[in-house]
Amino acid sequence: MSIFEELESEVRSYSRGWPVVFDRAQGSWLHDESGKAYLDFFAGAGALNYGHNNPVLKQALLDYIQRDGVVHALDMFTVAKRDFLQTFQEKILGPRELDYKIIFPGPGGANAVEAALKLARKVTGKESVINFTNAFHGMTLGALSVTGNSMKRGGAGIPLVHATPMPYDKYFDGAMPDFLYFEKLLEDSGSGLNEPAAVIVEVVQGEGGINAARMEWLQGLQELCRRHNILLIVDDVQMGCGRTGPFFSFEDAGIEPDIVCLSKSISGYGLPMALTLIKPELDVWEPGEHNGTFRGISPAFVTATEAIRTYWNDDDLEKSTRAKGERIGAAFSGIVETYPEAELTAKGRGLARGLEFASGDLAGRVCAAAFDRGLLMETSGPDGEVMKLLPPLTLSDEELTQGLSIIDESVAAVLKKS
Repeated sequence: MSIFEELESEVRSYSRGWPVVFDRAQGSWLHDESGKAYLDFFAGAGALNYGHNNPVLKQALLDYIQRDGVVHALDMFTVAKRDFLQTFQEKILGPRELDYKIIFPGPGGANAVEAALKLARKVTGKESVINFTNAFHGMTLGALSVTGNSMKRGGAGIPLVHATPMPYDKYFDGAMPDFLYFEKLLEDSGSGLNEPAAVIVEVVQGEGGINAARMEWLQGLQELCRRHNILLIVDDVQMGCGRTGPFFSFEDAGIEPDIVCLSKSISGYGLPMALTLIKPELDVWEPGEHNGTFRGISPAFVTATEAIRTYWNDDDLEKSTRAKGERIGAAFSGIVETYPEAELTAKGRGLARGLEFASGDLAGRVCAAAFDRGLLMETSGPDGEVMKLLPPLTLSDEELTQGLSIIDESVAAVLKKS
């Protein structure tokens, strides 16, 4: 592995926790070059909701490449883009009675967020954006300005301005009514709060520690935004595409954001792709006002279309995700009860689940113990104190049982030594 240490930047992170060279991947499994198999409860940080090298999506991709389908097209019209747009409208937007136009902002989630922030400011003529404690929205400057993590923010090297953090749901553990502080600042002419263009929120904060907002909190947030003429942006980059059960993480709350950011699993195959969905009345861009070289990666359109046709024709995947999520939730509650002295907390929704430890050291040691036993997990939260699970939505019941068994063993190995 010396070539990686010689040439790759010190900024690398995941490879430090998993110091092997991976070679092959299929379904819920990664294999290193020695042939050892690892059950993947990381899934590309949520970019592989349908697993590695999903055979249905792979065949569609191979067929497209084999016939010399257009690969790079910027924002030109292509058959691949048309197929995606028609399928997304017929299978996703239409059945949910959602009326959005689609921006292809670039290849990643931060691109989707940057487009959302720029457009909100252009539409409203206001600069300020409200974000939430422990939020994560990306690593570019605009996205970092609405991100909570101090280490990541510090990497910007300049002041991050035009954003004001507010308490996320349960930040004060119920000690004060929802939005009391936010609403007071909005209504008090002496508060010093700049009138916001938009609020940006994650329904479940992934990097922030698997913090799942209550449905009534989300409904209250939308109502507040509408009363004060503030645009509501939902960042569904990690929690969209079925991660919490329904295709969009906000569906259970019955809200309808003005802008939605999607990436990660929207391509279905781990290929770069991002969308910014906007209400039609917000589409005030001038041609070329927001663009990028890689906003039309046709192979990603192909696999995205096939993923939607395969998995979103009915509600089978949604039901399966909810059921498997409940299994994990029950298992984590059992671990919490087994180690009362450790003061653990089970967190999450759907197949975005977490187990919060007293420290980042403990959570990291559990993930390391799981890696030694052939399971990949990461940590999240302000201090890495949450053991975070994002398994493929397509994992089998047997794989889930195997993964939970490894987690049980890993937690026991760490806590019984502590």
